[in-house]
Amino acid sequence: MENDELLKRGGDLARRCENKNCLTATGFLTPAEQYALSHDANLRFSRMVFRGGHDDFERGIAFFIPDYMEEAELDETEHIRAIKLTAAFGEPGHRDYMGAVLGMGVSREWVGDIIIDGNTAYVLCQPSVLRHLLSIGKVGRYGVRAEEIALADIPRKERQKEERSFTLMSLRLDALCSGMFRISRTEAVRQIAAGNVSLNYAECLKSDRSVREGDIISLKGAGKGRLKELGGNSRKGRIFVTAEIFK
Repeated sequence: MENDELLKRGGDLARRCENKNCLTATGFLTPAEQYALSHDANLRFSRMVFRGGHDDFERGIAFFIPDYMEEAELDETEHIRAIKLTAAFGEPGHRDYMGAVLGMGVSREWVGDIIIDGNTAYVLCQPSVLRHLLSIGKVGRYGVRAEEIALADIPRKERQKEERSFTLMSLRLDALCSGMFRISRTEAVRQIAAGNVSLNYAECLKSDRSVREGDIISLKGAGKGRLKELGGNSRKGRIFVTAEIFK
C-alpha cells in the first residue's frame, strides 16, 4: 500500500473510532507501514496499538481504541486467528507457504506472519479467511494437514540479538552503518549510494542523514539492527553507542 493511501486510510479509521466510539482496525501491515502510521503527525492524538498474534510479530494490525476501552482489554484472539500446517514428508519453505496462501485468492493484507518450524508452519490470519485457508491441502509439492490452533499455542521463539558497542564522531547514517555492520566508512557510503541501506524500513540514499535512538537500520546481505542506546561522550568527544543486531 502506498504511504499516501495508507495514511488516508489510517485517518479515516481514527475518525470513525472517535465519532462512533468503536474499535477500528487496519489489515495486516508491513513493518514499514506500521512505522509510517505510528509517526504520522495527524494521528499523534489517536490511541493506536499494533498486534500481530504473537510476541515477536513483524506484520501487525493497527487498532484504534475508543475512549471506553483500555488497551489491556483488547482481545486480539477476536481479530487474529492461527492455522497450523503440517507437512508429512518434507519441509516446505516460506516461499512455498506464501504461494499456497496467496494461491487461495487471499489478499496479502488478510494474512500476517508465517512462522516456520521444521515441517510445520503457523499462519496468522484474519477470521474472515480462516475457514478458506483451512482447506489448504498442498504446499509446494508436499501434502499438508491444516488445523486451527489457539494463538497461545504458537511456539514462542525469542529473537536472537547481538549487542555491539562502539563510538561515533557524529550521528550520521554512514557512521552508524559502519559501526553496526563492521564495515569501513567508505564501504558504508558506497552501500548507501547503491540503495542497499534502509532507515526505518525506507530506502535512504543520504549518507549524512541524522539518526537517533530507536532507529532501525538494515543493510542488504548483512542483516538488520536497531540503535538501542546513546551514551555519553568520550574525552575526545566521540559518542558512545549501543546497537542490537537481529539474528
